Amino acid sequence: MEIRVQPEPFDYGAECNAFAARAPGAGAVVSFCGIVRDAGGQLARMEIEHDPGMTERALTKIAAEAGERWDLADAMILHRHGPLAPGETIMMVATAARHRAEAFAAAEFLMDYLKSRAPFWKKEITATGEAWVEAAERDESALKRW
Repeated sequence: MEIRVQPEPFDYGAECNAFAARAPGAGAVVSFCGIVRDAGGQLARMEIEHDPGMTERALTKIAAEAGERWDLADAMILHRHGPLAPGETIMMVATAARHRAEAFAAAEFLMDYLKSRAPFWKKEITATGEAWVEAAERDESALKRW
């Protein structure tokens, strides 16, 4: 299990390949990459803040829970912080398991947790001001299924 919280960009393809190479007995690897979106065309940047230590502990705990719920060979959470421009990668999740259903379920579980419960604070900065991003109701609803 690997948890990384970093300001630096990452190469999604290289990270996926390295993750898959670490789980040679797995029959399935599932990955997801989140990207800063600018639906309205007004976003100058997004700033992601976190509490070092607290964030890593929370992510380690949720990854361990995924490992208890599903028979995973490996799991990875990589999340960036700091200023991010539209189009940049924010995070990725990867899971490896003997069977695809477990890999998919664990990846969705981790993504739902990251979207609504992980201790990151996001602020959107536009030409007209800035605002903190709150969890959307659909994200809260998605978490309830677990």
